[in-house]
Amino acid sequence: MKKTIALVAHDNRKQDLLDWVKHNKKSLNPHLFFATGTTGKLVATVLDDVTRLKSGPLGGDQQMGALIADGKIDYLIFFWDPMTLQPHDVDVKALLRLSVLYNVPTASNRSTADFLITSLLFADSTYEPILKDYSVYLNRKTSKE
Repeated sequence: MKKTIALVAHDNRKQDLLDWVKHNKKSLNPHLFFATGTTGKLVATVLDDVTRLKSGPLGGDQQMGALIADGKIDYLIFFWDPMTLQPHDVDVKALLRLSVLYNVPTASNRSTADFLITSLLFADSTYEPILKDYSVYLNRKTSKE
């Protein structure tokens, strides 16, 4: 079963992500990919099915977050740069928040990405992540009601 994998990388980590994609091309190529801006352009030189979103600072991180919220992303591989201040840091935090909120397996470095794609659960087409039930939150009464 094809998985839908989100690929994101900050500028100083794009080459690291590209190297990882090249190294794992055989395992990755059967799957579908969404990637932000330049990252998408780079990985599309290696992988077959890459849908490019906008650049992260121009709304790509938010587009990716919307895909996660809509249940369209199975995995998030986000090689972020812990050493460089990002002008769109709030968007990055929002994206990572959504990956946790919707229980999307997320890798922020090469080692974790390797563990994700080599897990027996990665190849298991019957695996369904358990989503937290937020109905109590959604059905709460506000002070104005």
